[in-house]
Amino acid sequence: MIPLCEPNLDGHELAYLTQCVQTNFVSSVGAFVGQFEQNFAAFLGVPHAVAVSNGTAAIHLALVLLGIGPGDEVWVSDFTFAASINPILYLRARPVLVDSELETWNLDPKLVVAELKRRDRLGLPQPKAILAVHIVGSPLQLHEIAQVCWQFHVPLVEDAAEALGARYTTGPLAGRQVGSIGDIGCFSFNGNKIMTTGGGGMLVTADAQLAARAKHLSTQAKEPGYAYFHDEIGYNYRLTNVAAALGVAQLERMDHFLEAKRAIAKRYDTAFADLAGVRLPPRPADTAPTFWLYSLLFAHGWLGPLQWLEARGIQSRPLWTALHRMPPYRDCARLGSGLVAEELCDQGLSLPCSVHLTLAQQDEVIAAVRQYVLKS
Repeated sequence: MIPLCEPNLDGHELAYLTQCVQTNFVSSVGAFVGQFEQNFAAFLGVPHAVAVSNGTAAIHLALVLLGIGPGDEVWVSDFTFAASINPILYLRARPVLVDSELETWNLDPKLVVAELKRRDRLGLPQPKAILAVHIVGSPLQLHEIAQVCWQFHVPLVEDAAEALGARYTTGPLAGRQVGSIGDIGCFSFNGNKIMTTGGGGMLVTADAQLAARAKHLSTQAKEPGYAYFHDEIGYNYRLTNVAAALGVAQLERMDHFLEAKRAIAKRYDTAFADLAGVRLPPRPADTAPTFWLYSLLFAHGWLGPLQWLEARGIQSRPLWTALHRMPPYRDCARLGSGLVAEELCDQGLSLPCSVHLTLAQQDEVIAAVRQYVLKS
């Protein structure tokens, strides 16, 4: 089986894990945690990074830091993995599902900006936060959303779990990476992400007070000192030293990982450019996507090609089901028709794109996809 997206652990991972075992620092106390936070902040170009147990924890903490509570309205992408919306519901807040745009597959900035301006014009309450998701490595068209959020004092959280390393190349955000623009950015290091800690996540911000409180809350809100004194309800969200050791090693090779992902995507693009009924992944002109997952849209749906590839020993995976189609989220308010989100989830299929995917393996995937499309 050619796997969809495997981690690459050929660097200093084993050496750093051995250090953890030899020193007995395997829990959340250990030098690698602070080193990982420092190195990640430097890589992203932000002042503060707080390592946490997973990307969902990062989003949950971000919303807690912003004071989100019962009944508060939080806008989130309709087309995203469920981990984006669940923390909103943990806090008993009210999600509003925003439809996508085909240009980037991310939430539609025109819908967001128009509704924020409409509410301002009519004197209506604004959302308590917007949780903007960068889908499968493609940067959201964020500049105008960020400008209007700042104008109307709406906190902006970036869910960059799928897009670490993606950046803006031209325009007002040129040189900035996703996750570094909003009030808070959230990342995931699950096993299939571009870099992994086996799990784990990161919360980043330019606000020193938010960063300090995030670290405090992530360690059960325990006050310094010998006594076990907790000044508020906290969470057991800290990353372990073992996981951070993996993160330090992986981050050392992020440039190589990103180069490999983009090379794989470019080769796929060339191979599939002439296929009718197949749409290539977005490449917005002002951005450098990472192609965490290389995904195609098949006009007649993803099931046929998935089964065809599976029969040939090639793993693939459909994109996320639109949130409004699933029982826990059907009653959520919506912004936009949801038709674009439905098109993406009905047609989207991700192909093998591990950073160590060989040319021979990729040729096999390309041949199988072309055979399926040309016979259909």
